[in-house]
Formats: sequence, structure tokens, C-alpha cells
Amino acid sequence: MNPILVVFSGLPGTGKTTLAKALVASTGWVYLRIDAIEQAILRRGNLAEIGATGYEVANEVALGNLGLGNSVVADGVNPVAESREAWHRVASAVEAQLIDVQLVCSDAAEHRRRVETRTADVPGLTLPDWSSVQSHEFEPWAGAPFTLDTAALCVEEALEMLMARLALGA
Repeated sequence: MNPILVVFSGLPGTGKTTLAKALVASTGWVYLRIDAIEQAILRRGNLAEIGATGYEVANEVALGNLGLGNSVVADGVNPVAESREAWHRVASAVEAQLIDVQLVCSDAAEHRRRVETRTADVPGLTLPDWSSVQSHEFEPWAGAPFTLDTAALCVEEALEMLMARLALGA
């Protein structure tokens, strides 16, 4: 069986990291978090703008792991077509199954509450405020990703739906 690359996308505060970690806990797959990679890069250099660097590093690490037969969970905003297409190239290069998972929170009040009450779990990471989340660039998808609305689902329900989509069973 070919490895699986699960790529999470969505605005900050929609539950990507929570669900990605739950998936990794259930599967034992490799976990790549863009925030952690970017913070490590920023600690080592004087980069005013991290840009796509964190995603490029994650793509390479994912490629290496997938090439070894390890399934990978990638946790990031993936706000633009360029980052999404890069994940598609990675999966294609090693004939991995790619599952794009977009998380949304359709309840604006709940989304705002999450953004305003969360705490950083990556050293040095400055979390965005509600205003920056609202103005965050997020390009529409060219195709329809597997979308979960975390305003309507608890983590366990979302994980169960994702596991069913992955045909792994919960």
C-alpha cells in the first residue's frame, strides 16, 4: 500500500493542529507542523519575512518520509494555490495518496473565541489576533477539498469522519 499524505489547510483557529495531532495519535504517522518549522528557521536566522521557506522545508521532509513508505500529516494554513500545488507534487513524486483536508469554523463568534483564547505551544510563536485572522490571505480552492466544519463537529466526530475518508476506520 502506498503511503498517505494528509495536508491540513484552513485559517488559524479552525482546529487544524488539534485534529492533526488527534490523527497522528491514532495512526502513528509522521507529523509536520509548519509553525514549528518556521519558528526553528526564525531562531537560526535574521529573516524578516519567512515566506514560503517553512513550507519548502516541510515539503522536503515529507518527500523523504513518504519515499520511505511513511505516511505524513502536514499541518499548516496552506493559504495559496502555490503551497497546495507543492503538496500535490510531493505526493505525485512518490505515488502517495494525497488527501487535502480543509477546516473551517462557520460560527464566527466561536472562531473568534478560539483565536482570542488560545495559547502558543511553539516557543517564540506569536499567535495572530482576530483582526489578522479576518484579513488573512486565503485563496479559494481550484477543486473541492475534504472539508470539515469544526463549529458543528467535536474533535472526536471530525476524526471519525476523517478516518472514514481515509478508509482507516476509527
